[in-house]
Amino acid sequence: QVQLVESGGGLVQAGGSLELSCEASGRTARSYAVGWFRQAPGKERRFVAGISASGSSTRYADSMEGRFTISRDNAKNTVLLQMNSLKPEDTAVYYCAAAYTIYSDQVYIVSQRFGSWGQGTQVTVAS
Repeated sequence: QVQLVESGGGLVQAGGSLELSCEASGRTARSYAVGWFRQAPGKERRFVAGISASGSSTRYADSMEGRFTISRDNAKNTVLLQMNSLKPEDTAVYYCAAAYTIYSDQVYIVSQRFGSWGQGTQVTVAS
């Protein structure tokens, strides 16, 4: 399995930006598709964005399309989530997750597909 550590969360004003980082260690990151999920208090964990193992394919939840950008640098074993135009409803704990795959261009969006999870990083957007 791969181990994941998120960083970059914090407090930001509405309309501001944050960049989250997910650093992987262990097995080669090139074999893993990565997803970002978030969980707000009292709510279920939801898909935010995903990227294929090759980095060639991405997907976003509808409410994040155009505001969030996911990218990866396999040489650095890092996946980034750039979040712009943040809203108070974006407040949540953000988790990155990795799904081992032999399909380098496949993006996964279902949490059950992911076998490795980070500890999460808190993002708070003040109104």
